[in-house]
Amino acid sequence: MKVSTIVFIAISTIAVTAGVKAEHSVAYPDNFRDWYHVKSMVLYADHALADPFEGIHHVYANKLAMEGFSNRQFADGSVIVFDLFNSIEGGGALQEGDRKLTGVMVKDSKHFSSTGGWGFEGFAGDSKDQRLVSDGGAGCFACHEQVKDSDYVFSQLR
Repeated sequence: MKVSTIVFIAISTIAVTAGVKAEHSVAYPDNFRDWYHVKSMVLYADHALADPFEGIHHVYANKLAMEGFSNRQFADGSVIVFDLFNSIEGGGALQEGDRKLTGVMVKDSKHFSSTGGWGFEGFAGDSKDQRLVSDGGAGCFACHEQVKDSDYVFSQLR
């Protein structure tokens, strides 16, 4: 086999592998703040998950995920987002500061079978492409396993 053929095969393999990884990654969900607002909550410094989740959480769900909140079984295509902000106290009010991260869960049983059928991602600050999850969602899933009976979803409708 010629060197040029080997190089072509290697480049083709890299391109296909990169395409598979991109296909199975969790995308930033544009316009999620127009979705259903599930709830808001504040985690303070003394909460067990304060590092790294201290701050103001707003949880949003797409229409398919909203159906899952009724029976705690989420269909493929369900997307849940938590938008996390630093909190600022003062003047008798607790307000949003800078965005810390946007966390995203996407239900896709085929592509994310090793993490309960959910893909997990976090996007840093206001970024739509600076990804925070580097372990394929294993760390996120390790925590979410404790709510297996609710299809690995912590949030409940108010």
